Amino acid sequence: MAVDDLEAVLGFLGHPSTKAFDLDQLKQELEGKSFLTVIITGNIPETDQKNLVQVLSEKAQALLPVVLYAPPENTSDTLVLAYPPEWVTISLPLANVEFSQALDRARAHVASRKQPSSRPAHLFRSLTGRSPAIQKIRREIEQVGPTDANVLILGESGTGKEVVARNIHYHSKRRGKAFVPVNCGAIPRDLLESELFGHEKGAFTGALTARDGRFALAEGGTLFLDEIGEMPMDMQVKLLRVLEERIFERVGGTRQIKADVRIVAATNCNLENMIAEGKFREDLFYRLEVFPINLPSLRERIEDLPLLIGQLNERLEYEKNCSVDFSTQAIKALSEYSWPGNVRELANLIERLAIQYPNSLVQVHDLPAKYRGGVTSANDNDLQLEFFSESRQQDSQTVPESAVHTPRIPSQGLDMKSYISEVEMMLITQALEETDGVIAHAAKLLGLRRTTLTEKMRKYGLNRRKAV
Repeated sequence: MAVDDLEAVLGFLGHPSTKAFDLDQLKQELEGKSFLTVIITGNIPETDQKNLVQVLSEKAQALLPVVLYAPPENTSDTLVLAYPPEWVTISLPLANVEFSQALDRARAHVASRKQPSSRPAHLFRSLTGRSPAIQKIRREIEQVGPTDANVLILGESGTGKEVVARNIHYHSKRRGKAFVPVNCGAIPRDLLESELFGHEKGAFTGALTARDGRFALAEGGTLFLDEIGEMPMDMQVKLLRVLEERIFERVGGTRQIKADVRIVAATNCNLENMIAEGKFREDLFYRLEVFPINLPSLRERIEDLPLLIGQLNERLEYEKNCSVDFSTQAIKALSEYSWPGNVRELANLIERLAIQYPNSLVQVHDLPAKYRGGVTSANDNDLQLEFFSESRQQDSQTVPESAVHTPRIPSQGLDMKSYISEVEMMLITQALEETDGVIAHAAKLLGLRRTTLTEKMRKYGLNRRKAV
């Protein structure tokens, strides 16, 4: 098994990886990084193997299992998966389910050793995509994360501004402290000051006890001010003072409280236009916009759609034990939609379809009307791989050539590229069904390399567990 193949499998299973040839290189790879999986290749001296657990313990923040690709006592027919204090031997060729479960146990084990975080784990998988736009966002997060600079996230509703904010917090030195989100547009104007700064007992009617605000709760961590453009002008003045002086007072109090808090703000408004209209303070804007991040809309990175569908399906499987697959024509139709609600709208659509068509293949005609666009359902219905209809009922080796149905071109014509993609997707699904989801066996059945099959599954948004 080639190392490149192993990397491809790890990537497909959702475990970013890096390679190391010895423990010295491993230490270098871990410095300042947070990989989930490290592949150690080459011959590893027995003394280094004994030190491996110690190295991992010292680098606990990396949260990683390690695949020992070729330790001296290992044969070419096995891999060893290491995660303190356990070692798991895995037979080759890899069985998807066995390998994935072992990696998940490793991740769960190392995660249990880390201080619990309030963030849902899936949020960090939500920056899915390979488009230049999303790669730029990842680079900017890596650049600004370790600093204490204020960040202003700009983008349409539903593009994932809180996802980016949580990633910034995760990549910062404050990750061990709280991440506290506040939606400035959802809190009534007369309560926003109390929500942010807290209040003393008797400060106003109903204030029966003293209460900490969000600044106090976020002490040492990150305060995420969503919809900052909705903040009233009088509160903008008070927020500016906190940013400048790093102190605040509770409502009804006089004691000054220090604020060690990083501010990440977000809005879908054009703040510069609001400044011109006198609705937003220019000095506050420049305080917040130390490091701006502009999120692309989904239509600006539509090439990421299949990957996003796959990631959102994984989330549904984990949370609700259901998901859906999409035909090539259905994905084409979705790619032509404008997505005004962006990724949030996509997530809602997939959840709706998973309820309507659980664990099924969604065709164009299954989509709500507005998502069908200019793609008709003719290819999905009339050209649904008819030439498999008879051969699937009998063993292909016993079917006479004359009995196999030959596909016919319909009178209205067809999109040959899409039709061939449908055939390819059907063949891959059938191969996975017949090999119990073992990618290596399915690839052999199809005459493909494992890496090629993995890429094709990713291209078509095929979920390996639902293909079985």
